[in-house]
Amino acid sequence: MRAKLVTWITLCLLGGGLLAAADTNPAYTSPAEAGPDFVIQGEYVGNAGEHRWGVQIVALGDGKFDLVGYQGGLPGEGWKRGDATKRGTGELKDGVAEFRGDDWTGKLKDGVLTIAHDGQQVGELKKVERKSPTLGAQPPTGAIVLFDGSTADHFENGKLVEGNLLGATGCVSKHQFGDHSLHVEFRTPFMPKSRGQARGNSGVYVQGRYEVQVLDSFGLEGKDNECGGIYRSSEPAVNMCYPPLAWQTYDIDFTAARYDESGKKVENARITVKHNGVTIHDHLELKSSTPGNKTEGPGKLGLFLQNHGNPVVFRNIWAVEK
Repeated sequence: MRAKLVTWITLCLLGGGLLAAADTNPAYTSPAEAGPDFVIQGEYVGNAGEHRWGVQIVALGDGKFDLVGYQGGLPGEGWKRGDATKRGTGELKDGVAEFRGDDWTGKLKDGVLTIAHDGQQVGELKKVERKSPTLGAQPPTGAIVLFDGSTADHFENGKLVEGNLLGATGCVSKHQFGDHSLHVEFRTPFMPKSRGQARGNSGVYVQGRYEVQVLDSFGLEGKDNECGGIYRSSEPAVNMCYPPLAWQTYDIDFTAARYDESGKKVENARITVKHNGVTIHDHLELKSSTPGNKTEGPGKLGLFLQNHGNPVVFRNIWAVEK
């Protein structure tokens, strides 16, 4: 894994600079190398007491974990912003992860999380692995295929990694876009010891100007600088980020800003984003471009995949012009 990380850092340096978000903590790109904490982290669903609950367990490194419980089910599957949550912390001891919250305890073994209140078992939750309903979606007739795993030649500074994936090396599509819809699949690395913007950071810059954030935000609140957020513009309606190393999807519908003959903007760009099949931005008005790449203007620009020094990868990228 260390050799893979060194290779990735080399690619990032070649791709325009290793940015401040990168750190020296390990970044795992394969479950086989990720260690026992990776097996514990993830999503769990079941009944506890009188309610159905979804749980997200976030690995923090060295056998430590955060736990977030969502009354009604997992985000996007029963739970929405403002609904009840419970939080706890946990530690892995002798193959069993033990958790504690304000008024409950839990033990996790073999993919089953047992919840107790006042020493009495009140429920069990089992591990689940969600998949986006648009994962593997095939480009329709007439689509512009930007990346299918065979070559990175449709991107300036495009780099193949792991044989058939596209690295987040600050690459820009050679095809430039106005109004279009876009399908992108991405995977964040498992970086349990990293935090915040140093944890699986990249970005999908639609038309090179408007960033839909890519970040390992699993189990977080879902802010505008976290996964699915549009930086400095809008937080996602719900944090639909899956656990690290899970493949995720963005399905984006974009209408470019309009300009008059003098070059004055007369109408803002608009964007709709579905993250793992759930709408997180609906016909959102974009009043300005996102810092970090190109500014607003009347011309078409390519898709930009940001380099933040983390081994984020992409696949199955295609667009349909409108």
